[in-house]
Amino acid sequence: MDSEQEHNPSRLIPTDIYPAGAVRSAPHPPAGPTPTPAASPQAGLNPQPKRKHHLPGSRKEGWRSVISTILLFLLAPIIALGIAAFVIQSYQVDGESMETTLQNSDRLIVDKLPRTLARITHHDYIPARGNIVIFNQSGLPDSGPSGRKQLIKRVIGLPGDRVVIKNGKYTVYNTRHPAGFNPDTTEGYRITQPTYPTGRYTDVTLGTNQVFVSGDNRTNSEDSRFFGPVNASQLVGRLVLRLLPASHIEKF
Repeated sequence: MDSEQEHNPSRLIPTDIYPAGAVRSAPHPPAGPTPTPAASPQAGLNPQPKRKHHLPGSRKEGWRSVISTILLFLLAPIIALGIAAFVIQSYQVDGESMETTLQNSDRLIVDKLPRTLARITHHDYIPARGNIVIFNQSGLPDSGPSGRKQLIKRVIGLPGDRVVIKNGKYTVYNTRHPAGFNPDTTEGYRITQPTYPTGRYTDVTLGTNQVFVSGDNRTNSEDSRFFGPVNASQLVGRLVLRLLPASHIEKF
């Protein structure tokens, strides 16, 4: 038995254990060491793992899309209210007190961000002279159930100013202008209506957090000439844009 195997090496390894596709030895190999079987192209390779198939419209992704849509609908009104309360807001003019600069029913955009930042930093928001501002005023005859009304006027006097109205003209006195100046002729805005009835006289010195405001239609405006200076805490924002009517779009 042993001598037969030595003369016939092909009988040492059964043919059914060769890897698939391997090259088998010749039926009668020449004498010598047993030839090494040729390696299969796939010999020694790890079996490939099963691939997981992810469908684009899987249930998990579908739920994510639904949740995202719901959150968007819930957050949109909150974001809109936050912007209107603290950043910008649209207003509509009601009345004639700012003619001819603004007309009744004009649609405006008011910037509230400077006031919001001032409150965050615990400072008073003081606009520039000549700015048109929105503010809350109480004690007016037509204030309604809330007891206050929002008005739109132009800033004439700043903290520390002395504002005098005499003979129908405004004169502002301060440390830079001890002799006084007329803001209606120096601040770049135009007043086309008569300034003020000549029979009335006003003389007021503003506090450190107060401004003096007037409507551009001086003969038909309820403003600081009647209810006094406006405190910084009453200010809401500054007019930056007239949006409507489209034929009168204007930046302020």
